[in-house]
Amino acid sequence: MKKIEAIIKPFKLDDVKDGLSNIGVRGLSVTEIKGFGRQRGHKEVYRGAEYQVDFVSKIKIEVVVDSDLASEAVKTIQEKAYTGQIGDGKIFILPVEEVIRIRTGERGNSAL
Repeated sequence: MKKIEAIIKPFKLDDVKDGLSNIGVRGLSVTEIKGFGRQRGHKEVYRGAEYQVDFVSKIKIEVVVDSDLASEAVKTIQEKAYTGQIGDGKIFILPVEEVIRIRTGERGNSAL
């Protein structure tokens, strides 16, 4: 199993969620986050005054999938989150040793 963590632009969340659902991903977690990458934030103008925004609002999606589905899930996230602009985000792929469903005690893929 693999855990996929993706940091994306907030307005792309519905596209990514729908794309993952279409390939058979049954659940995901979403967290609102702030951060910066190479772009180091951006400048905005408010009432004529320019100021620096150091932390940009992003969405972090976390999903655990069977190893066979991981590459398709990553491809889907890449396609659906893409805008071609700076700050499109990142995808991290991590191995998962075990998954346990608390309610039933199921383990492994059946717990997903």
